[in-house]
Amino acid sequence: MSPAAFLTDLIAAGLLAGTPLLLAAVGEIFAERSGVLNLGVEGMMLAAAMFGFWTAHATGSPWLGLLAGMAAGGALSLVHAFGVVVCGGDAVVSGLALGFFGAGLASVLGGGLVGVAGPTLPEFSIAGLDQLPFLGRALFRFNVIVPLGALATVASWVVMERTRFGLFAKAAGEAPDAARALGVSPRRQRIAGVLIGGLFAGAAGASCSLAVTPGWVDNITGGQGWIAIGIVIFSRLKPWRAAVGALLFGALRRGLLDLQGLPFLPFFKNPNLGYFLAMVPYLATIAVLTAEGYARTRRRNPA
Repeated sequence: MSPAAFLTDLIAAGLLAGTPLLLAAVGEIFAERSGVLNLGVEGMMLAAAMFGFWTAHATGSPWLGLLAGMAAGGALSLVHAFGVVVCGGDAVVSGLALGFFGAGLASVLGGGLVGVAGPTLPEFSIAGLDQLPFLGRALFRFNVIVPLGALATVASWVVMERTRFGLFAKAAGEAPDAARALGVSPRRQRIAGVLIGGLFAGAAGASCSLAVTPGWVDNITGGQGWIAIGIVIFSRLKPWRAAVGALLFGALRRGLLDLQGLPFLPFFKNPNLGYFLAMVPYLATIAVLTAEGYARTRRRNPA
């Protein structure tokens, strides 16, 4: 593999592998802006990946699979919203329990789907532009989930920053008493924020089994839900920063493994090195969170 081909594949992989991280992170931003932390993103993604692939396999439609994944993520998020927002439970405990439950549910119900082939979300290319040297194949030949993820991120920014719903959600997280004085129900806003986060996490999980690595295997997300939470912290609850972080982590996950195929870097051909390279994205997550912790005193999270 030439250096140019490696860089092209790296950009393409960053866009595709980064999209589930982006969707999950943007969804969690919705929840946290309204004042609710949800640590169950990994479990919601796993359940959505399983239900999405099962539906796509049963119906032959990857689009129905995507909707089923979103429904699964939304349903689990409502469990979290009920426990935390309605019943006043601890968000950390509820989120962790939700994560374990979603992962266990996916493992139990998805056992018969391992090794089964199913439909995938379609890929598109822009005729002519995809033949451009270097970036043509990376930017103009893509799975449909990539532009959908980009559009969802832009739409989320507009909703958060330019609509009354976004303003009310921020009020519910920052100043719930002031929101009540204006006739806004913080409880409703928080439930809506958690539900939106679940729908996004569901889309992220379904995209893993229907686009990024088609098919179902146990633990298909490989900790991406936790990385998404780290990206949320890095983003400072801003979708555009989440997009940057997701694409960087997506490229890092794929690029480090692709280094083993480069002939001019014999050091990376060591077979035992693969385990370390697979660990690097998580080490990078720890480094980012540590750096963000030092900067946290300069800003204030939702109350």
